[in-house]
Amino acid sequence: MNPANFNLILIKNLVDQLITLCKTLLMIIGTRLKKLREERNLSQGDIEKRTGLLRCYISRVENGHTVPSLETLERLSAALELPLYQLFFEGDEPPPLPNLSKRHSAEELGLNPEQEKELRFFEKVKRLLTRIDEKDRQLLLFMAQKLASR
Repeated sequence: MNPANFNLILIKNLVDQLITLCKTLLMIIGTRLKKLREERNLSQGDIEKRTGLLRCYISRVENGHTVPSLETLERLSAALELPLYQLFFEGDEPPPLPNLSKRHSAEELGLNPEQEKELRFFEKVKRLLTRIDEKDRQLLLFMAQKLASR
């Protein structure tokens, strides 16, 4: 197989995986918001009055059809009378902050061989992206989007 075709196939697969991950995350935050709203015996209309957001928008967020901005999440958490972190975490206290200063090896992260390979690929792409200008980055992104839509 031609190396260029192989790379394009890899990019397409990675884009597909990212799209799937984003859709999953949307469903999780929407389901969480709905659960928190219902626990407080609030209707979407109540949330509409408290936030100024349209009821149909709230429905789209709860059903995973819309990506809420951070500002919107702040408005929703205020309407639910919750700290923002509780939209993402079930618990009385905020989760402990990870130590982000230390870099971990693939082994420390507990990655399987396929994930290690993917991690190395992403690191290589990241290094290469620093060497190309913005116009070429946009072209690369366009090509990846076209491949993903096939």
